[in-house]
Order: sequence, then structure tokens, then C-alpha cells
Amino acid sequence: MSIYLGSDIPKHIAIIMDGNGRWAQKQGMARVFGHQHGATRVKEVVEECGHIGVDFLSLYAFSEENWSRPKEEVDALFLLLSNYLRSEASDLHKNNVKVIVIGQRERIPTECVKLIDYVEELTRNNDGLKLVLAISYSGRSELVECCKSVAERVAQGLLSPDLIDHNVIESFLPTADIPDPDLLIRTSGEQRISNFFLWQMAYTEFLFVPICWPDFSGNDLRQAIQKYQARNRKFGGINTENLPVKEGREDTL
Repeated sequence: MSIYLGSDIPKHIAIIMDGNGRWAQKQGMARVFGHQHGATRVKEVVEECGHIGVDFLSLYAFSEENWSRPKEEVDALFLLLSNYLRSEASDLHKNNVKVIVIGQRERIPTECVKLIDYVEELTRNNDGLKLVLAISYSGRSELVECCKSVAERVAQGLLSPDLIDHNVIESFLPTADIPDPDLLIRTSGEQRISNFFLWQMAYTEFLFVPICWPDFSGNDLRQAIQKYQARNRKFGGINTENLPVKEGREDTL
């Protein structure tokens, strides 16, 4: 039975798809078996977000730190990613999904980059769900690159240090045109963000669920959104839900 969510749908959901390897090992299978099953969940969750009306879905597909994993596992992950892009490109386009890939593209295998470029171009003008895939991604690395770009502008005399603010920093990030996540979901029970969207998640609501990614369903996504809807997002302010509002005055800390 589907869970009714009402109108308060998070604009941007970010997911750390964790627990593939552990899920497989519990069944006495190789880690890649878990990744294969996890790939099927991507399709389901993308479709569910489209049905619900989510504007942006960001999936942490492969971190910069993941390059330290055994070569066989890394190769298998990029094969799965390539297969996903190849098999789903047509449906993603048909369903008006726009694919955006962020991360260190120069480290990704050439054939996979070609598929990424193809799917991004194919879906470039779509205005439905924006699917952001973080591949070979590092929150720290993107901040370092941002600092380099800002410093270069200052050195060239194109930017005054006095004018550097949050908006300037954000303009040099690969997510400049993407709103900050409203909700972060991490599967498998781990409670950390693992170098994901370090700048962007200043006011994101975190939800850590015990379910491993290969078992995470569309209904689990709806339950997560329901928990998000029950929270009071104050953004550093105070709860004004039951306070009288006086004309010409704003509540402050």
C-alpha cells in the first residue's frame, strides 16, 4: 500500500547508497553481487522520485576514496554504471529526466565517460526530475578546486577579497545551479556523510536507515520523506509555529 505524502515534498533528496557489499556477504556472495542488486534499486528510486514530484535526486555513486578498493571491484562498479547508462538512457529521456554528473571525470574509464557525455547531452533539455550522479566525487576536493579558482580570480584582479561571500563560493562549485539538499538518506545504518556535499548540507535533514541499499524500496523512500515532513526546519531560527506574529517585526535569535 502506497504512503500518501501530501504537498510538502523535499525539493532535493541526496542518497548515500551504502551496504551493497555487506548485503552480499551476509548471503555468502561476492561484494559485486550486492552492487548488481543495488543497481536495480537505482531504477526504482529514480522512478519513485519522478512520481512523487521531487525536483532533484543526488546519488553518491562512487567516491574519490573508492578508488582504493580492489581493482576487480572498481572495474565491476564502472561496468555496472556503464550498463545502467546504456540500458536506461532511452527511458530516462522518455520520462523527462535530466542527468547531471559531477566529480573528477578525468579519472573515470574512457568508455564510461563517453556514455556519461551521451546521456547528459541526450537529456540536456529535459525539465523533469534532475538526476545528479556523484562519480569519483569528493566534497573536500571540490572545495579545494573552488578555492583555487577564487584565488586565481583575485590574483588576476577580477575579484576583490572583500566581495567574497557565500554566493561567490557557491558560484564556483559544480552544484552552482543545484539547490542544497533538503534531505539526506544514508542506508545500511552507518551515521556519517563520507565526504559528500560538505558545503551543500549545512542545513540538510539527515536520516540514517538500517536497511542496506539492495533492500531499499520506493516505499522505504516514502517512509523517509514522511519522517522528514514531521521535522521542524528552523534554519538557525526559532520555532514560530505557536507564536503570535506581530506586524512589522521579525523574530530573531
